[in-house]
Amino acid sequence: MKVGIYKEVHIDTSHRLLFYEGKCANLHGHRWKVEVWMEGEPDPATQIMIDYSLIKKVVDKYDHQIILNRADPMVSRIEEFHPVITTPGDPTSELIAAIIRDDLYAICLKMGIKATVPKIRVWESPTSFAEILE
Repeated sequence: MKVGIYKEVHIDTSHRLLFYEGKCANLHGHRWKVEVWMEGEPDPATQIMIDYSLIKKVVDKYDHQIILNRADPMVSRIEEFHPVITTPGDPTSELIAAIIRDDLYAICLKMGIKATVPKIRVWESPTSFAEILE
């Protein structure tokens, strides 16, 4: 039996876009909404495909963090005072969606959970989101 689930998580993070001209080139924060759709086979014993709290834990890794492009010269200075999560490019909503999706796949593999992420949506503001569809 294949099932589908949905989980919504809200996180607060700051970022800046190193290779962007405009306001987002400045360090700033967002109240992000992350929506995750997963599909897969539930565990025969529990009938649970993946615990909702596990999805939240994966996304919460980014809550109240600073996310910067690993090439950003601000990384080393900020790390003197606060940890920084670095990304292989500008931490756009598109890239953050891909990174969270990959994190979910990694935890599923580690825990033997047979699930996919057919859709993930990351809202940067109430009117703007990026979505990855598989």
